Amino acid sequence: MARWEPGVRERLLMAALDAFTEEGFEQTTVAGLAERAGVTERTFFRHFADKREVLFQGSSALQDGVTQAIAAAPDGLDLIEVVTRAFESVGPFFAERHEFARRRAAAIASNTSLLERELLKLSALKAANADALRARGVPDADAVLAAEFGAAIFHVGFQRWVDDSTGVGLDRHVRQVADDLKALITRG
Repeated sequence: MARWEPGVRERLLMAALDAFTEEGFEQTTVAGLAERAGVTERTFFRHFADKREVLFQGSSALQDGVTQAIAAAPDGLDLIEVVTRAFESVGPFFAERHEFARRRAAAIASNTSLLERELLKLSALKAANADALRARGVPDADAVLAAEFGAAIFHVGFQRWVDDSTGVGLDRHVRQVADDLKALITRG
């Protein structure tokens, strides 16, 4: 096994998805993942803290992207538009990751502890977004509500994107969910 072989992280990601699908998350071991990827366990741990992190390693990049987009949003936009655009802006991050996202979602849906972890990551994203809105001078109650709106449109838009085989981008799904939710609110 080559010590610094290129593509190790990607091989580990794909090996994990295969193992989680075939064996189940609980039955999959780090040793098995490393073997599937053709690396040592030590190499695995250079890339991931544990086997769960294989599925959640992109969370900080997502959070950073969204909070930076909130901070950079033009003045004068209403809060709903600020958070909608922020979540639309991460569409390119996911553009080449559709198959991974689809398989990741299936692995998470099949395991209660992974679902719990996904909800904790979503909660952290909401808190970071509320902080980013407060930094723009948005009052606390409005920041929290807008962050909740953003998380809802992202969560539903992401699920629609994962289930969509037509090639429509995540950004378009997020926008559609935001429009649907706004229409629902105005219909009362």
